[in-house]
Amino acid sequence: MSEDSRMPSPLDSLSLPENATALRALLLNREAEHAAEHEAARNGLKDQALQIEQLKARLAKLLRQRFGSSSEKMKGAIDQLELIIGDLEEEIAEKTPSEPEPEPESAAIESRRRKPKRRPLPENLPRDVVEHPTVCACPRCGVALRHLGEDVTEVLEYVPGQFRVIRHVRPKMSCRCCESITQAPAPSLPINRGLAGPGLLAHVLVGKYCDHLPLYRQAEIFARNGIDLDRSTLADWVGQSAALLRPLVGAVGSHVMAADRVHADDTTVPVLSPGNGKTKTGRLWCYVRDDHPFAGEAPKAVLYCYSPDRKGEHPKQHLAGFGGILQADGYAGYAGLYQQGVTEAACMAHVRRKFFDIHAETQSPQSREALQQIAALYAIEAMIRGEPADVRLTVRTERSAPLFTRFRTWLDATLSRVSGKSEMAKAIRYALARWEALTLVLRDGRVCIDNNAAERSMRPMTLGRKNWLFAGSDSGGERAAAIYTLTETAKLNGLDPEDYLSKVLACIADHPVKRVHELLPWNLGGVRQRLDQRDAA
Repeated sequence: MSEDSRMPSPLDSLSLPENATALRALLLNREAEHAAEHEAARNGLKDQALQIEQLKARLAKLLRQRFGSSSEKMKGAIDQLELIIGDLEEEIAEKTPSEPEPEPESAAIESRRRKPKRRPLPENLPRDVVEHPTVCACPRCGVALRHLGEDVTEVLEYVPGQFRVIRHVRPKMSCRCCESITQAPAPSLPINRGLAGPGLLAHVLVGKYCDHLPLYRQAEIFARNGIDLDRSTLADWVGQSAALLRPLVGAVGSHVMAADRVHADDTTVPVLSPGNGKTKTGRLWCYVRDDHPFAGEAPKAVLYCYSPDRKGEHPKQHLAGFGGILQADGYAGYAGLYQQGVTEAACMAHVRRKFFDIHAETQSPQSREALQQIAALYAIEAMIRGEPADVRLTVRTERSAPLFTRFRTWLDATLSRVSGKSEMAKAIRYALARWEALTLVLRDGRVCIDNNAAERSMRPMTLGRKNWLFAGSDSGGERAAAIYTLTETAKLNGLDPEDYLSKVLACIADHPVKRVHELLPWNLGGVRQRLDQRDAA
């Protein structure tokens, strides 16, 4: 079919109905046709981009085979193309709804997505049989049923340390009297008509986002274990799992934004730009709720958000509706929030870091003095960590306030004696410019002295960035932010992230959206605790 034949024909002014209702219905129908055509065009462009990147990767591999494996540059290009392809496949899977059964006319669409042919599961894998019993008497007429056969659904599952096949056996029973057939319903799976169980899906997600293993590397690992899973199949699982988990990510975000105080931070994200092979810099933002330092009982949680740049409009959008205390660094993009009523709380760790860098380089007496005065403030904070807000405020008023006064006097005096262009002067001006926000700890017992809670939540991202290029596209960054929200929130609550995702994926497809809060880490029972609690501290 040509491009012109797919477009709606132009309206004939002579044939337009004179009745206003009929004319309105005609225009609405034309608008729906145009919207459908535009959506189809967008999907076609995504498929074309995927095909282009797949051809590029195939060409790069052939060139590497032709000219030898010594070129590290060629290997790096192939790895980047693998990431782009994976993200494009995930995006198509996330945006394409999964249907229970394919319609005949959808064959062209299925072939256009180029799904790999499903291979039979290896016979040597251990198999667990789950019998789905059916009724013994016909539900229509009450006559005893006879066995007619059975349907078997095999699901590839991952139990920590091994792969297993779960065989769901559903006997068919027929009634001699009324000829009706009775059978237990098919098992509910996270992905319709998929062969992956919730444990395997969780293993793939944690492998990619917690263990920093791109999907093509996971496919290689699975192959060494005798499991032939195409990288595009894994991408399809990741995309559909991310779509399933979106409501739960929103519930975590609502919990974070309901806090009296939120820690905020951001970090750079290298992102590939599909089509031109270039790399740009995106941003990953985190917003942490941790009320435990002032004896709050609300569970800990962290929300991650992705943006293609660091414009101030992004945190303003992320924190829309939040009106509490924002504990953050000195990023100017937060200024709009402070003007709208959000209370600014600065980070003493950032102030200390500047003096520490000077001391590491020069060993100057001024930098040593600054570090000692800041250390005295931290010693008091260590004593009152976990105490109620009113107790913290009382201790700070009695013991920290004099130290802050002394530190301010020292900053002013030292600034007048050093060169205005020196690093020491810059460090002092940085502290003085944020003095009101730094001393908020003397007026509100809920405030922390630093923003270390957010910085701790950024460590897994920086580790992943060192191991491999983080995202193959902006949509890949958004998916990563969503999955990180769930895995890192589970960690903050002392839970094993893989076991948590497995439990969630086992039921979220059938769980009512209005009750999605029941699946939050602190509400979902039976999840395995983390053995290593160091990162959750």
